[in-house]
Amino acid sequence: MLRRLSFSALIIAGAFTLARADVYRWVDDHGQPHYSDQWMPGSEVIKTSKAHPPGWDSAAHGADQKSLTASNNRVSEQLGEKDNARAVQQDLASRHAVLCKQSKDSYMRAITSRRVYKEGAGGERSYMSDADADAYREQLRKQVQDYCGSVPQFDPNAPIPQPQPIEPKPIPEPKVNPAAATSQ
Repeated sequence: MLRRLSFSALIIAGAFTLARADVYRWVDDHGQPHYSDQWMPGSEVIKTSKAHPPGWDSAAHGADQKSLTASNNRVSEQLGEKDNARAVQQDLASRHAVLCKQSKDSYMRAITSRRVYKEGAGGERSYMSDADADAYREQLRKQVQDYCGSVPQFDPNAPIPQPQPIEPKPIPEPKVNPAAATSQ
């Protein structure tokens, strides 16, 4: 968006300027157009300080202006498409990262639990048989492989870490003066 704004500002500033100078346009390796008052290899003159040649008429100038406007519109559309594609890629990457984390958490919970269960609609638990639990763990492992590219290592002989106790937070003192708060 900032590029479009700066590009539009450059066009408007060039249209309303009173100073006359040569303006050159070139496109870099990434397809980005650049404008400068200095010549670069492969650049073309957009605006010149030289007087118009004899026989120059407004019809030719109008055609040039229309072609520049069409070129500017194409560049704006290309920039918009690139921005949209980049935003879609970022959305997909963030969604992929969330799915990877969720599947890793589910897999680690399933392989560290002695008994695996599924919750019903009412919140009741139905415990799986050993064969069903193994199949469920394998399904989760494949899901982690698909989303993350690798499966976290698990050592069944490693001791399970003990949960740490939660320290109670002190209750803050009231900010009201009890003597002033009582009715007299």
